[in-house]
Amino acid sequence: MTALPEPGDLLQIDGSASVQFAGDRTLTFRVVSVCDRPTYHGWVWLTGYVLNQRGTATAKREIYVQLAGLRPHQSPADYQQTP
Repeated sequence: MTALPEPGDLLQIDGSASVQFAGDRTLTFRVVSVCDRPTYHGWVWLTGYVLNQRGTATAKREIYVQLAGLRPHQSPADYQQTP
C-alpha cells in the first residue's frame, strides 16, 4: 500500500511498516485519521485503534510508519466497524 490510508481502513502493522512493530509486536490497526504534518518522504503519522483478535479496540495510538510497509488486514470481514 503506497497510497495514503483512509479513516476506517483496517491494516496489519508489522516490521515492514516500522521496526518497532516487528515480530510479536505486530498490530491490527483501524485508522481514525491520517496526520498532514510534514514527515520524511514515504512516512506518515496515523491515529487509530489497536484491535485484539476479536476485533475489540484495546488502545488508541498514534503511530509513525512507512507507507510502503502498510498492508491491509487479511480478513476485514472478521471485524465489524461500529459507529
